[in-house]
Order: sequence, then structure tokens, then C-alpha cells
Amino acid sequence: MVKDRSGEAARTAAASAALYDGNGVDPRVEALRAAVAKLHRELAGYRAQLPDRGIAEEELVALAAELSMGVPEVERLRRALLVIAGALGSVSALGGVLAEVCRAVELFGGAPFSQD
Repeated sequence: MVKDRSGEAARTAAASAALYDGNGVDPRVEALRAAVAKLHRELAGYRAQLPDRGIAEEELVALAAELSMGVPEVERLRRALLVIAGALGSVSALGGVLAEVCRAVELFGGAPFSQD
């Protein structure tokens, strides 16, 4: 079932942005950076062959680099999530940490819907 969560995502994004004082690090960026790093570690430790492993690894490295420069564009985050999920989505061993990345992306708002 698809459920509209745009209002919830906007409230979450606003609450996260309110914590950012402009002098420190945006907590949304920190949350996403941590989730991306964790997924990258988990993927490195997953020894089974994955046909799209290289695609996922490249996207994770690119996303980490963008996060080191500050707040990325929401559309870029969505594209990155789509590429990573497409490459790893069928690997149940990585599903939990992939969901963490998805939740971290949703902190930036603009998530039109999610599945329950």
C-alpha cells in the first residue's frame, strides 16, 4: 500500500533543520553520512558476488564526497538512493542498512510517499 507522507517528511525536515544553527554541522548531513558509511562497510563485508556491486560502491563513494561538501540537493539524494537500491535491493542481508540510508534521505524532506 502506498501512503502519502509528504506532510510528515516536511515536518521531519523542518525539525531537523531547526537544530542546525548555521555554524555547526547539519544533523541531517551527519545522519546520512553515518548511514552511507555503514552501508559501504556492510557492502565491503558482504562476500557474495553481486552483479551491480561496482555501481553501488561508486554511488556510495560519490554520495560520501558530496556530503563532505555540505547539504546536497534533494533530487540528487533521491537519484543516489534509487541507484543504490536498484543495485542492492534484492540483497536481504543489506536491507536493514539500506533502509537506514532511505530514512536518512527522508530527513531532507521532499519524500512524496513511502511504502508500508
